Amino acid sequence: MRGSAAERRLLHRLLTPLTIVPTKHAVSFFPANAKVIVFDIYGTLLSSAAGDVGADAASANQFSFREALVDAGFLTQLKKTSYLPEGVLEETVQMVRRQRQAEGVVYPEIDILDIWHRVVERLGFTEFSASMLRLAALSYECRVNPVWPMPGLAEVLSFLSRSDVLVGVLSNAQFYTPLLLEMVLEQPLAKAGFDEELLIWSYQEKRGKPAVELFTEMNRRLEHKGIAPEDVLYVGNDMRKDIYPANRAGWQTVLFAGDTRSLRLWPDDLALSDEHPDMVINALSQLVAILT
Repeated sequence: MRGSAAERRLLHRLLTPLTIVPTKHAVSFFPANAKVIVFDIYGTLLSSAAGDVGADAASANQFSFREALVDAGFLTQLKKTSYLPEGVLEETVQMVRRQRQAEGVVYPEIDILDIWHRVVERLGFTEFSASMLRLAALSYECRVNPVWPMPGLAEVLSFLSRSDVLVGVLSNAQFYTPLLLEMVLEQPLAKAGFDEELLIWSYQEKRGKPAVELFTEMNRRLEHKGIAPEDVLYVGNDMRKDIYPANRAGWQTVLFAGDTRSLRLWPDDLALSDEHPDMVINALSQLVAILT
């Protein structure tokens, strides 16, 4: 299992069940041949209170920010009455993204640990460790963007592990994303059936969806396994970040419309006006019918 003992204890304390909010979106699916199924995480495999990850997800929350500093062990340097400037985390995220965009990266992805390092130095903290930064980032994420496995996730992964279909991930993520997934699944990702060569996390690639480079990289990895783009089934909840680039990668696409909080249709985006997924589902269990 990923993460330190302290990180796992923190997750056990902060993770609580979420109830999904069903959508009224029309469902349409049919049997499909696929050698690989690739998943988005937030809003697809994990129900998410904010519908996305980290800095893309939640608005500033001063209470959660202070509690994250406490959870990480900064309490010895921080009095409960100490003033903390509001929005410092979000300001730092935007600053770093603007810098990356100025370097020519259209969809830059931050490294949340780098962000927290900058933030605590800006706040005047001088003595801290990498493990403290990880705990702060993890605590804040769990507080502002609670997650829980989507209904049927364990059953679908069990079905896939008994099939010949490979399972991958292409998702906007931070270091804590695979840790959260393993915690709710109660087992390592490889044991749950994920192919470790087919895990693409945006923070490691320094680009976020819908960056075409992420989908090109997955096609490159699949080519090494002898798998063509048309043999890929991609499942995501966001028309702009998931379906649009996956269609262009040559994949079969499934829009997951299982939770109102995370379904992203972007009806005012003219670039998506003629864009359609191949299928629409509102329950992960429907993937079994598609792949059977």
